[in-house]
Amino acid sequence: MDVIVCRNLTVRNERTLALDDVSFSVHKGEFLTIVGENGAGKSTLVKTILGMTAPDAGSVEIDTHTVGRIGYMPQQSSAQRDFPASVREVVLSGCVGGTGFLPFYSRAQKAAARANMDLLGVTSFAKKNYRALSGGQQQRVLLCRALCAAGEVLLLDEPTTGLDPLVTKELYTTVKHLSAEHGMTVVMVSHDVDAALRYSDRILHLATSLKFIGTPADFLQTPFGAAFSEEGGAQHD
Repeated sequence: MDVIVCRNLTVRNERTLALDDVSFSVHKGEFLTIVGENGAGKSTLVKTILGMTAPDAGSVEIDTHTVGRIGYMPQQSSAQRDFPASVREVVLSGCVGGTGFLPFYSRAQKAAARANMDLLGVTSFAKKNYRALSGGQQQRVLLCRALCAAGEVLLLDEPTTGLDPLVTKELYTTVKHLSAEHGMTVVMVSHDVDAALRYSDRILHLATSLKFIGTPADFLQTPFGAAFSEEGGAQHD
């Protein structure tokens, strides 16, 4: 079942063509990683799927009846890293879109926040100030927040930027677990091609237009994937 369908998406940023006639679909429960060079349109694509950027042509269809709301984890700014709130408050803020006009969180939302914190190993530092955490802990908190906002779909934009290799591996493993064991549909933007090959169900290679979408094994047969492999980046256990 397809939960997101993009048809002939074209987006221009002022006079620059950011996306050129991009068409693809995202399957329910899969882990899809979007790769490409800087300026390839990856973040623009995510924002267009979320409705934050309007396409100049084409359309995005989301099966909200099946997947509910979409959880979004944007690239973290320096201002966000210094956000003066407790971990629990940051996580609960992901529920804001589901509170309607109510000025408080429901018992069910608080229970969901606790469950997500337990799932991602955040509970032990839930009372700490967010800005006092390590980079890896902050990313886990933001992922937890996105889970509170999500029905069954997560969109993650460069979630491992600035993290050391060990923490990066931990985050990818967590996201893969959410997809494989909990049925979460995950779309992740990443510069880490090696991690995409290790953890993704499918890879989408974007360079303004769609260059490839398919399995990691098939991706290695493309010119971009083959060049990456020749550089020694695809040596897997």
